[in-house]
Amino acid sequence: MFPGGMNPRQMSGMMKQLGIKNTEVEAEEVIIKLKNGKTIKILEPQVQLIEMKGVKTYSLAGKEVEEEGYPDEDVKMVAEQANVSEEEAKKALTETKGDIAQAILKLKE
Repeated sequence: MFPGGMNPRQMSGMMKQLGIKNTEVEAEEVIIKLKNGKTIKILEPQVQLIEMKGVKTYSLAGKEVEEEGYPDEDVKMVAEQANVSEEEAKKALTETKGDIAQAILKLKE
């Protein structure tokens, strides 16, 4: 039940009268790529598309969130300091759980 004793059907009717369209979007996972190079993965998401006056807005909720990757600056620093490729730097960061100093030392061995 919604606040004030309003059921979902009544809420949907009110939204329709106001010109608001609410649609459930079926999705298996949602991936958000951040500017810093990291990725956020939302598993089993519940996604709602809300359309009002030509503007589309997505509402997102999920059961599990996983953050992946390392900031681009960290990868570049490790690659430069250890004189290796960025792929090797990413692998070392993964093996050291993001510890920049350990990644550099590991690659210099």
